[in-house]
Amino acid sequence: MHLPPPDQALSPRTGYTRAHWEAAADSLLAAVEPYATDDRALYHLPGDRQSWTGRLSDGLEGYARTLLLAAFRRDETALERYADGLAAGVSGVWPRIEDRTQPLVEAASIALALRLTRQELWDRLDDGVRQRAAAWLSEALTAEPWPCNWELFPVTVGGFLQSVGFEADASRKAVDRGLERIEQWYVGDGWYTDGPIRAFDYYNGWAMHLYTVLHAWLADDTRLLDLYGGRLSRHLADYARLFGGDGAPLHQGRSLTYRFATTAPLWLGALTGHTPLAPGETRRLASGALKYFLERGAVDSRGLLTLGWHGPDSTVLQGYSGPASPYWASKGFIGLLLPAEHEVWTAVEEPGPAERGDAVTSLVPPNWLLQSTSSDGLVRLHNHGSEDVRYDPHYTRFAYSTATRPSGGTPPDNSVLVGGDPHREGIVPLGVGDGWAASRHAVGSGAEITSLVVADGAAEVRAHLVAGADPGTEVRVTGWAAEEGQRAELLPVHALSGASALTGTTDEAPATLFVALARLTADPDPAPLTDLVSVGVSGEGRDARELTVRWASGKSARFRFAAPEASTDAGPPGSPDAGPACRSWSVEPC
Repeated sequence: MHLPPPDQALSPRTGYTRAHWEAAADSLLAAVEPYATDDRALYHLPGDRQSWTGRLSDGLEGYARTLLLAAFRRDETALERYADGLAAGVSGVWPRIEDRTQPLVEAASIALALRLTRQELWDRLDDGVRQRAAAWLSEALTAEPWPCNWELFPVTVGGFLQSVGFEADASRKAVDRGLERIEQWYVGDGWYTDGPIRAFDYYNGWAMHLYTVLHAWLADDTRLLDLYGGRLSRHLADYARLFGGDGAPLHQGRSLTYRFATTAPLWLGALTGHTPLAPGETRRLASGALKYFLERGAVDSRGLLTLGWHGPDSTVLQGYSGPASPYWASKGFIGLLLPAEHEVWTAVEEPGPAERGDAVTSLVPPNWLLQSTSSDGLVRLHNHGSEDVRYDPHYTRFAYSTATRPSGGTPPDNSVLVGGDPHREGIVPLGVGDGWAASRHAVGSGAEITSLVVADGAAEVRAHLVAGADPGTEVRVTGWAAEEGQRAELLPVHALSGASALTGTTDEAPATLFVALARLTADPDPAPLTDLVSVGVSGEGRDARELTVRWASGKSARFRFAAPEASTDAGPPGSPDAGPACRSWSVEPC
């Protein structure tokens, strides 16, 4: 991909400017053009992989997702080609939009692109084409989505059809229905779950916020924009912390092959005026992510986005990932809707959170603890509240980072194995606070694990209390799977021994506490981990365990693991640890 020379004056951290984004968009659009069918209704990108929805649906995906890129770029020449494809597609080439099928997803991209480029594309179409296109899209108004971010696809289609006066009542009902359904998944502080399960990941930004805020903004609905824009602004305060100093987004969750789609909510905040971020910080984070991927093989020799993370990588794919799936990265180009004179393009780049200083940040809704260090730019996520068992291991590990990925080895990284069982399902969040996070889960044998992480700088204390396992059951604790240029450490503190993967056994007591120190760092010569933190364990009786953590910085913290009969006052009514009926161990600061 040919890009302009870096501009170090305007962008001292990335060298990227609007011209780089424009050049990247132009290159991506030019690269896919040869793979369009003769009628331009489908884009069959090369490769031997097909999604579970089949070749025809994959071809529609190629059209829809690259059309979205052309719409953000406002490329009138490209839009003329897509106009030809639209005319052919709605004349019988494209599959119907039915309940819970992939065309519903792609219809949202097409509708959004048409809404954004109404004057350049839609208004120039023959009336017959417009009628057929509206009729094809209208099937999305009543198609039943999966109960997750899919609920917003009928909203997006309905918003467009309303704007052009097609089936206004049905369109309005689809919009109202979808917005009402996602409301039950808003959990506060700018965070949604992706459906009724506790699935937290980038879908918050590139789906839940993107479609709601764009709909309100395009509809010029002040009330909705205040609501959804306010949520976006609050979310961005946390979201900005998910990018490493090298621009890397956090490697967690599904659909990671969308890559720099992670930048969409950053641009969206600037576009709609709902962001806490300075203009130079917005561009630095977004350009950093684009540069990170372009410099690491995301685009192949043909100029095509590959199915993977850096280069091709099957470990980040799902069954719905087809050859054109990566082109939802098009969402990252929403910043091109901002005029060249907007301050987000003219301001000098400012450092992101991971560059400004060390931080340990608790995120209450997902029950996450974020840990970042400015010396190496690494961001680490300690997961004590998000899961989606369909997509393990990108949800069920105890920790993720901007520099590592879940390993496929045995035993798995960042896990606790009881009797050889590494599964972590049914996660119950037990709270987050100043430098700590905790959760509980059960394994197949019926044993229960109550887990706590305490962090400062790059150092971590990991504690796991195992209850309900037979005496003598092996417990194995694993840490980070370091990659080139990184150093991972895992040291035993209590009831564990060994190196790399630590092991111990449960004793005769009702529960056994296992404690380790951990660290992931890219610093070439870090201080010894044992010089940074000391840990004390007390209360080896039947009813409680206490953990005391003292940091070299002078900070300290104490935590109490309480047995069921000792936890009658462990939490407010309705909390996981409340009342005498609580049958599980709890953990809380004291």
